[in-house]
Amino acid sequence: MNAADFYLLYLHGFNSSPLSSKARLTFDHCARLGIADRLAVPELPHIPALAIAQMCEIIEAQPLPVVLMGSSLGGYYATFLAERYGLKAVLINPAVNPAQLWRAHLGENRNYYSGRRYTITEEHVQQLRDLETAKLAQAQNYLLLVQTGDETLDYRLAVDKYKSSTSIIQEGGNHSFENYEEMLPDIFKFLAAPKI
Repeated sequence: MNAADFYLLYLHGFNSSPLSSKARLTFDHCARLGIADRLAVPELPHIPALAIAQMCEIIEAQPLPVVLMGSSLGGYYATFLAERYGLKAVLINPAVNPAQLWRAHLGENRNYYSGRRYTITEEHVQQLRDLETAKLAQAQNYLLLVQTGDETLDYRLAVDKYKSSTSIIQEGGNHSFENYEEMLPDIFKFLAAPKI
C-alpha cells in the first residue's frame, strides 16, 4: 500500500483544533504528496462519546482503507478506534489515562483556537473511562512518537502501554512534539507499509 491507497484520519488533542500546527503540517505534507483529498482533520466535539460516534461514521463510510494519526487525547481516541477496526495508527505524545486528567477540567473550559466555551461534566469523564483500552490486541499496528520533555503528560506511561509497538522516543522536546515536520516521512512510511 502506498500513501495514495489510504484515507488518513487525523485526531487532534484536547482543547485543540484542525488549525493546530501539527494538523496544518500534516495537511501540507499530504498536499506535497498529492493526497490532500485523502486527509480528514475533523473538529472533535468535547463530548467523548459523540467524538467517537462521529469518527466511527467516517471510518465506516470510507471505501479506502483508513489509517489514523492522533495527538494527545486524539492518540487515546485513535487507540480505541484502531483496536475496534484493526487499523494502523501513529500516536504523538498520546494520553494514556485522560479521564484522570479531565477531573482538573470539570466545569467551563475555553478552546485555545476558537475561543468557544464548553462544559466538562462527570458524565464526560466516565465516557473517557469507557473508551480505555487496557490491553492492545494488535500492538504491531502502532507507531508511538514521544518526547521525554512533554510538560503535559508523563511520556513513560505511553512507553509502557505501547512497549510491544514500534516506538520513537526522543530526549527533550515538549507536548507539541518539537521538529514534528521532520518525522512526517517516517510516519507516512509506517502508514503505507503493509500490515503484519
